[in-house]
Amino acid sequence: MRVTNKQGHFVAIAGNIGVGKSTLTTLAARKLGWEPFFEVAEDNPYLADFYQDMPRWSFHSQIFFLSQQLKRHYQMLQYKGSVIQDRAIYEGVEIFGKNLYLQGIMSLPDWQTYHDLYRNVALLLQPPDLVVYLKASVPTLLGRIAQRGRGYESAISPEYLESLNVLYDEWIAGFRLSPVLCIETDNLDYVHDEKPLEQVLGMIQDRLVGMG
Repeated sequence: MRVTNKQGHFVAIAGNIGVGKSTLTTLAARKLGWEPFFEVAEDNPYLADFYQDMPRWSFHSQIFFLSQQLKRHYQMLQYKGSVIQDRAIYEGVEIFGKNLYLQGIMSLPDWQTYHDLYRNVALLLQPPDLVVYLKASVPTLLGRIAQRGRGYESAISPEYLESLNVLYDEWIAGFRLSPVLCIETDNLDYVHDEKPLEQVLGMIQDRLVGMG
């Protein structure tokens, strides 16, 4: 039996670093009167060790993130109104965890244990009513990352973003738990222009028609 206690809509915004997930979550929540849930902000106690010795601590670090994401997912299900989520629980494993494994940072046994735990727990969770997948090219992502000026993101390489883009496309192509709305954002500026924002929100609401 799935853990489910949700009234109202449940929308998750997915996409690569810098694509505009947090911005859309904030603006959509404000316009639609929904409750926003952002990425887990708690300090990861394994993070410092992870950056010192990634192969040794990647499993521990990812398990911590997964536990925090599960807690946030449960909190959303307890909220009685409509919610919009910045980054779905699936992305931490299917994109970032898998990338660690493919790069040889996480061992095969650790990856299999981590993925099996996630997959089995995910089967018990109510999935979003809609996953909105924001897409952008690497040059667009790099431009947006530079524009927001977060120091810790300055070392992100084009190759890393491209590898994540590939994993995102593969994941979304096989995702069957929820309907998916894909939106190309290279030429969308919903920060400074009201019209694109209204168009995106209109697409989201159209897809939610008949879902409750």
